[in-house]
Amino acid sequence: MSAKRDYYEVIGVSKSASVDEIKSQYRKLALKFHPDRNKSPDAQEHFKEISEAYAVLSDTSKRQLYDQHGHAGVDGRYSTEDIFRGAGGNFNDVFNDLFGGQGRRSSGGFESIFENLFGGGRFGNFGRQKGSDMLYETSVTLEDVLHGKQIELDLQKHVDCPDCNGTGCQPGTSKSNCSDCNGQGQVRVGRKMGFSTFVTVQPCGKCRGEGQIVEKPCKKCIRGKVKGTKHLSFQLPAGIDNGDYVMHEEGESIPNGESGDLIVRVRVEEHPQFRRDGIDIYCDANISMVDATLGTEIQVKTLEEMKKLKIESGIQPNSILKLKGKGLPRQNSGRRGDQYVRVVVEIPKKISKDQKNLLNQFEESD
Repeated sequence: MSAKRDYYEVIGVSKSASVDEIKSQYRKLALKFHPDRNKSPDAQEHFKEISEAYAVLSDTSKRQLYDQHGHAGVDGRYSTEDIFRGAGGNFNDVFNDLFGGQGRRSSGGFESIFENLFGGGRFGNFGRQKGSDMLYETSVTLEDVLHGKQIELDLQKHVDCPDCNGTGCQPGTSKSNCSDCNGQGQVRVGRKMGFSTFVTVQPCGKCRGEGQIVEKPCKKCIRGKVKGTKHLSFQLPAGIDNGDYVMHEEGESIPNGESGDLIVRVRVEEHPQFRRDGIDIYCDANISMVDATLGTEIQVKTLEEMKKLKIESGIQPNSILKLKGKGLPRQNSGRRGDQYVRVVVEIPKKISKDQKNLLNQFEESD
């Protein structure tokens, strides 16, 4: 599968473009590639690509996330449907302008956009509410970055009612199909605009878009949910860095909706001895000026053990030596970085008269 193109490149605008500029450019591309207007074999794929880019860049929060983390940030937090969640108004503004006067229901409205992208069968789930995201903050050491860290967490959240198993019905009863929407969860509403009638889809008011009615509600919960605790056990991978990591559908749970996400916010603590730069680490090793002159062998601490390091005679202050493969792992890869050791030559602040004479003799013998 080929990598996704940059959304700004897809729309054809700069990263500093305003919302109006993005909207204007998308309108031009939509006119060019909409399947109702362009019958070329690749028009549909172009239309999907520009519509996804517009759905992200026309949404302030999604655009900010994309600007910070690129495709990984958006895809890591949102499903394909979530990317388009809340963007309906943005699309309707564009397509009412483009097709509204022509009475072409197949081209206008966000419903038709979504159906063109994913097929009509998935549109019915688009209106489902999503629970709020939850945030868990944790700190890790460089040693944790090297080995990974096991997290045990008890989340206080809504969980399925144990009496009704989350159905919201009294034990022994079940839900029935809604008579208004015939179990579909949505109804079609016609609206006349001039000589044309536009049909839109909206959640059913009687069943709240769920498609089913609870005749006898459970007495121990509210629509199948009660306050409770969920235990989570998960492993932060080796090579982890500062940032937010998403555990999908582990956030707040709501009745007959999608669970939110759990955002795990990781901060890597500063180490008293090592400094991190990507997968490489840096440290200092102090030696005397005699050892720098004559050469020696020292013991250097790594994240795992003590390691011998040979100091060649005549080494200069601030020289950098490398311990190959003693850095940090790259996430989802077997490769490890290196450890770089800066040689710090200690110059004594005070010396005896005999030591001074010896140094003078050394200087004169050169």
